[in-house]
Amino acid sequence: MKFTNNYKEKIREIVKDKNLTYYIDTMGCSMNENDSSKYSGILESMGFKKEFDEKKANLILFNTCCIRENAENTLFGRLGSLKKEKINNEDKYIVIVGCMTQQKHIIDKIKTSYKFVDIVLGTGAMSIFPLKLYNVLKNKKTDIEYIDVTNEVEEDIPIKYDDKFRASVSIIYGCNNFCSYCIVPYVRGRERSRKKEDILNDIKRLAKNGYKEVMLLGQNVNSYGNDFKDINYNFPKLLQDIEKIDGIEIIRFMSPHPKDFSDELIEVIKNSKKIARQIHLPLQSGSTRILKEMNRRHTKEDYLKIVEKLKSIDDNISISTDIIVGFPGETDEDFKETLDVVKKVKFDQIYMFIYSKRVGTRAEKMEDNTSNNEKVKRLEKIKEVYEKYLPDNNKKMIGKVYKVLVEGKSKNNENLYTGRTSQNKVVIFEGNEEVVGKIVNVKIISQHLWYLKGKIEV
Repeated sequence: MKFTNNYKEKIREIVKDKNLTYYIDTMGCSMNENDSSKYSGILESMGFKKEFDEKKANLILFNTCCIRENAENTLFGRLGSLKKEKINNEDKYIVIVGCMTQQKHIIDKIKTSYKFVDIVLGTGAMSIFPLKLYNVLKNKKTDIEYIDVTNEVEEDIPIKYDDKFRASVSIIYGCNNFCSYCIVPYVRGRERSRKKEDILNDIKRLAKNGYKEVMLLGQNVNSYGNDFKDINYNFPKLLQDIEKIDGIEIIRFMSPHPKDFSDELIEVIKNSKKIARQIHLPLQSGSTRILKEMNRRHTKEDYLKIVEKLKSIDDNISISTDIIVGFPGETDEDFKETLDVVKKVKFDQIYMFIYSKRVGTRAEKMEDNTSNNEKVKRLEKIKEVYEKYLPDNNKKMIGKVYKVLVEGKSKNNENLYTGRTSQNKVVIFEGNEEVVGKIVNVKIISQHLWYLKGKIEV
């Protein structure tokens, strides 16, 4: 489905007359960040100017996440703080989009307690955003309603990236896995792969505009193509086609699922000169028993085998992961299994969370006898073990030369520049404005736990 905006010029007239600005608050994952870039593109195509100070913006768009409960608390707290200003300013508009809006209890709460919100829009419904916005700007007609997730894939949506050298491209929407703790399949719908031509054309345009790095996105990125009925085309084949695009030097992707991490994919990674040597591989738990309760459809042994294969093709590969502690029924023995994986893999990065009950999931009804205090202790233990191995991981890089995409000046020292290695390690080094946006060879000279120091090799 092609994105069309029949209200673009009508809205531009209103926006120009009032000199309207926008501010986007993005909560959640990389998919949400990509969606926010699209909303930026839509708004700027209609004349809105980006404002970096929320208090000064006319339109505030919240792009919501519903993976954890605290996201809901954050949203409703923010809305409450805006109520007085919204009521007293006729040119203040509040829009809520994203995963949270696909939950009916959230819509009911907004209708009851936050009636001053102007627009609520579900996932995969950007095509109707201009119409809803026009009705608000022109007719003061608010629109708060539940919209079912569709199986449509919207194309040709304007997009505005904040970064000038790195960009993300969604290749598949939705999820078919139904992990027992996760609400995503209910709010993002079933898996829908984009046509390869649309993806490749997007990336070619990015390369033409000077982008060097692309991040391929999907709830389960390596199940790309599984829904194709007429062609034999999958994720490894897509990676090989992207590899051929001149100008793109670094290819990243997230998040893959261990159950779909095939030997074919590993072989493509092995032979690639552009696929980043950093793989994000969500573990969630190291206990095979808990993994079964989570409906992850892989075992602890399966996971470790994938890691072993990846490290065997390139000893420079780093592994990052997601871990949930305190899943209902997790015992001390189950937790020790998770710690065992952390010790064996020696992850370079872990996104760790305490289990958060989500309304509508199978895990919501599971009995949970573990105290929050114990869950916090387990989280701290993972952090302790993980950080124990970081210096050794970093020390292995000292003395080696890595290609680094220079992002700009360091936030902590304006005399230094910063970038990331293929392994996604932050490196700071001396440089100048001429190297920004370029890929340079950097020799690592020291490590400092969360970053490396290096020197540009001439």
